[in-house]
Amino acid sequence: MRNQPQLLILILTIGVFGILNTEMGFIGILPDIAAFYDVHVSTAGWLVSVFAIGVAVSGPTMPLLLSRYNRKKVMLLVLSIFVVGNIISIFTTHFTVLMLARIIPALFHPVYCALAFSIAAESVSKEEAPKAVSKVFVGVSAGMVVGVPVVSLIASVSNLQMAMAFFAVTNLLVLIATLIWIPSMPVQVRRTHGEQLNILTKSKPWFSIIFVILLNAAIFGVYSYLAEYLQSVSQVSANLSSLLLFIYGVANIIGNVAAGKLLTLHAKRIIIMTPIMLSTVYVFLFLAAQQTFLMILIILLWGILAGIGALVNQYVVTSAAPEAPDFANGIFLSSTNIGTVIGTILGGYFISNMGIQYVVFVGIISAGLSLLVISMRHHRTKTDQP
Repeated sequence: MRNQPQLLILILTIGVFGILNTEMGFIGILPDIAAFYDVHVSTAGWLVSVFAIGVAVSGPTMPLLLSRYNRKKVMLLVLSIFVVGNIISIFTTHFTVLMLARIIPALFHPVYCALAFSIAAESVSKEEAPKAVSKVFVGVSAGMVVGVPVVSLIASVSNLQMAMAFFAVTNLLVLIATLIWIPSMPVQVRRTHGEQLNILTKSKPWFSIIFVILLNAAIFGVYSYLAEYLQSVSQVSANLSSLLLFIYGVANIIGNVAAGKLLTLHAKRIIIMTPIMLSTVYVFLFLAAQQTFLMILIILLWGILAGIGALVNQYVVTSAAPEAPDFANGIFLSSTNIGTVIGTILGGYFISNMGIQYVVFVGIISAGLSLLVISMRHHRTKTDQP
C-alpha cells in the first residue's frame, strides 16, 4: 500500500463519496420519490431515516464481524451490495422494495467507511496518518454536500431513475477501480472478536464515544434546521439561503483538509479548541442573525469548524483504541449517527417549545458538555497520547 498511497487514497475518497452520496443523496429527490411512488413526502423521508438507523445499529458490529477477512475482498463485497441495491432502486416500482434496497446496503455502510479510514491511515507513516484520513473525509463531505444538489439537478432535468443511476454508476466505477488497482490486503494481525471488544472495558474509549455523540449533536442539532433558521430568523431569500448552505458545504471540505494538518501538529490543542470555537460561533449566530454580511462570515467559519470537528471525532475514537482500528472506526460512525439523531431531536424540541431562534442553544449546551467530557478524558489519561 505504501508504494502508491496517493492512488489508494483517491480511490477510497471516491468510494466514500459514493457510499455517502447513496445515503444522503435521497434528500434531494424526496419530492420526486413521493410523487413517483404515490406516498406522502414524510413517508418518503423514511428512506433517509432508516438508512441512518441502519448505520447506527451496524456501526459497532459489522466492521467487527468482517475484521478478520481480506480487506480488498470485503470492500468489493460492500461495493457490490451497493451497486445491486442502486440498480434495484432504479427499476423497482414498489416502495417496499425500494426500502429494502436501502436497508441492506445501510448495514454495510460502516464496513466500507471504517476500512477506508483505517487503510488510509496505514498507507502512510503514523505522523502523516491524520492528513491521509482527512483526504478521505473530503469524500464524506462531498457525498453529503455535493451529492444532494447534483442528484436533485439530474432529477429535475431528466427523471428520478436517471438520478438514481448516478448512485449506481459512481459505486460501479469505484468497484472496478478497487478490483484493478487496489492490491490484496490480507489482515496481518488476526485479533479475536473478544480482543477487540476488550477496548470497551476501558474508560478512554467511553469518554471518546460520549464526546463524539455530544460534538456531533452540537453540529447537527443546529445545522439540521439551518435553512429554516436563515429564512425565518435571518429573513433571507430562498436563493440566498441555498447559497449560504453551499458556502457551508465548501467550508466543511476546507475544514476537513485543514484538520489533517492541524491534528498532525497540535492534536490535543485542536481537540480542546473545537467545541470552544463552535460555542463561540453559535453565540455570534444568535446575536447577529439579521446581519447578512456577518452571517456569511459566521457560516463560513462554522462550516470550517464542522469539517474540523468531523475529523476530530474520528481521531478521538481511533486514538483511544489503536489496537482495533476497524472496530474503532465502526464505533465512530455509529456514535456520529447517534449524535446526529439526538441533536436533531433536541433541536426540534427547542424549536417547538421556545422558537427557531433558540435552536443555537442546543449547539452551545452540547458543545459545552463535549468540552467537559474530553477534559475528563485528558485528566484520566493525561500520560497517554490524545
